[in-house]
Amino acid sequence: MLAQLLAVAMCLALSPARAAVPTALPRTVSQGQLVILHLPAGSTARLNGVPLHVGADGRAVFGAGRDEAGPLRLTLSNGPASSRTVRISVTPRDWPIERINGVPPKTVNPPPAIAARITREQAAVTAARTRDDPREDFLRGFVWPVHGRISGRFGNQRIYNGEPRAPHSGMDIAVPVGTPVRAPASGVVTFAAPALYLTGGTVLIDHGFGLSSNFLHLSALKVHVGERVRQGQVIALSGMTGRATGPHLHWGFNWFGTRLDPLLLPGLRDH
Repeated sequence: MLAQLLAVAMCLALSPARAAVPTALPRTVSQGQLVILHLPAGSTARLNGVPLHVGADGRAVFGAGRDEAGPLRLTLSNGPASSRTVRISVTPRDWPIERINGVPPKTVNPPPAIAARITREQAAVTAARTRDDPREDFLRGFVWPVHGRISGRFGNQRIYNGEPRAPHSGMDIAVPVGTPVRAPASGVVTFAAPALYLTGGTVLIDHGFGLSSNFLHLSALKVHVGERVRQGQVIALSGMTGRATGPHLHWGFNWFGTRLDPLLLPGLRDH
């Protein structure tokens, strides 16, 4: 049974070169990478001891965060007498430094009242990422929400006005204010707010299995919480609201609390 399990387990994982090559099981993944597994029905899976959501069709997903060093331990079983753990190495990436000047000082180091507001707002966003819906909207792949110059890469270390801050959590695409933003994959809107302090107009779309896209600095929202959206549907207009120094769309992608690189998602091509 174990040999059969490992033989049919398929991985649709994108490497930094974005080449999707099915293999028995992934032996290596890149930092920031989403992995999609296809296991026999009835299988169970654990990543580093934590259960993964396995659908009725055997689908399961996980991601390697920006700073994941590995190795990851993927344990698969299809019954109490059939279990094996595979060690998956994590390929490190080079993270350049982005220096961003001209940000208002109170935005970089907000006063206590603003800091408390930021904490509340980010807690609400974090709560929206805890969903584990059985929907498999992610299986149809992803399309670009907008087309434009990539002005900020996932994972790059950011320095605002000379002060180091958290690495960039998504990908910035430079587009004019008012550019229609389209859903990269179908899903359900789990968060929509027009004016958060850091991220301005903000929308989250849940694609199932803990996978979600977030869109920041929007000038207008075209959807509401609970709305079912289809791939390619206009969900918002781009802008430069919140902590933004120019017009662009920030597109972030998460597996629950783990931030992943949108550029490595299946279906995307250079544009």
